Amino acid sequence: MSHSINLTVNGTRRDVTLEDARVTLLDLLRERLALPGTKKGCDRGQCGACTVLVDGRRINACLALAVTLDGAEVTTIEGLAKGDHLHPVQAAFVDHDGFQCGYCTPGQIMSAVGLIAEGQAGIDPERIREGMSGNLCRCAAYHGITEAVLDASRRMAEEEVRVSA
Repeated sequence: MSHSINLTVNGTRRDVTLEDARVTLLDLLRERLALPGTKKGCDRGQCGACTVLVDGRRINACLALAVTLDGAEVTTIEGLAKGDHLHPVQAAFVDHDGFQCGYCTPGQIMSAVGLIAEGQAGIDPERIREGMSGNLCRCAAYHGITEAVLDASRRMAEEEVRVSA
């Protein structure tokens, strides 16, 4: 039995027919929608490499069945930059060396975007580390990641003030 779902992925509406109700969002993104930026790490929800935003909230795409997300808005790492203009979190990761091998970086960035949007980042490094604790980095680039999130949070708050003034 097939299931038809509609998703908005990175601003584009996608109509998808699923032949198997057990397809995860991660596999749908990577294998059917040609969006390989979301990484498959542990495939058990423990590493955070597959973090994406669904309706603005951080989730592990490896744990979400695609069939349950009919009508959802999904943002992946590929949907952050606007052309050649990096999202502030992406730019901060570059500026602060928030990556080494880079495998976890898409999930780290998506988690940071969600953390900031949720208003949970603040200016306390410990709070950021706690908020990002679901994303593991085997290379231990945590200092750069924390600095990047602090900087991006500050930049985005300043931009918000500038726009609203």
